[in-house]
Amino acid sequence: MKPEIRSQPSNAGSHTKPAVGGSETRSQKSAQQRWVSIKTRRWRVGNQKPEISPATLGLNQNPPLAGQNLSSVLCRLSTVVCLLAMLLGGAGCESASGGPGLTGSATKTDDDLRRLSVYSHFAPAKINIIPLTEFISPGNARQANINLYVSLLDSFGSQIKSPCVFRFELYQKVQRSSEPKGRRVIIWPDIDLTDLVENDEYWRDFLRAYEFNLPFESATKQSYILQVTSLCPTGRRLSDEFVLNLMR
Repeated sequence: MKPEIRSQPSNAGSHTKPAVGGSETRSQKSAQQRWVSIKTRRWRVGNQKPEISPATLGLNQNPPLAGQNLSSVLCRLSTVVCLLAMLLGGAGCESASGGPGLTGSATKTDDDLRRLSVYSHFAPAKINIIPLTEFISPGNARQANINLYVSLLDSFGSQIKSPCVFRFELYQKVQRSSEPKGRRVIIWPDIDLTDLVENDEYWRDFLRAYEFNLPFESATKQSYILQVTSLCPTGRRLSDEFVLNLMR
């Protein structure tokens, strides 16, 4: 018995074609999905609201305590005060030094003061009523004149001639009192000797002193205190007192 030989179909000449229509449909769907996805993402990005946080605004998420804030303010205030003090201190030092523009002026002023200080030793330093001063009666019982001699002395004790203004006052003398100068009887008008001619008119060169004749009217026998004040051009006030006894 012969074995049955079955013929198998040959696939060499047959080719299986892929389904063209189904493959194109899947690619179109994939492209459409990608387009929708891209459009959706663009819409989301365009409509998404920006997130605002304290860090974005530059704020501290943990606010400082009241004590920390106060200490920070005080620290800044102390720094500002220190800077102002340094600036003012520098300006004060510069003003005290005089600066380059005031150096010559300050030096000139110092030189002038030194020159004046030399002459100040020869200015009047003391006034003295010479004992030749006395009452003189011209013959009238009620009228008397005071013949007064006054000398000016410098710091060396020398009698000098100097411009000044003289003031004369007469007081009653209180006997046996700690304050012998009593009530003022009379004050004469000031005599201004700042003018050269007037000064020379009252000057007595042989005495190195000034002579004044002061009219006085009195009818009682009494002791008086004569006070002479010299007003110097330098602003000094020199004064001296002298006791006068009126004998009738």
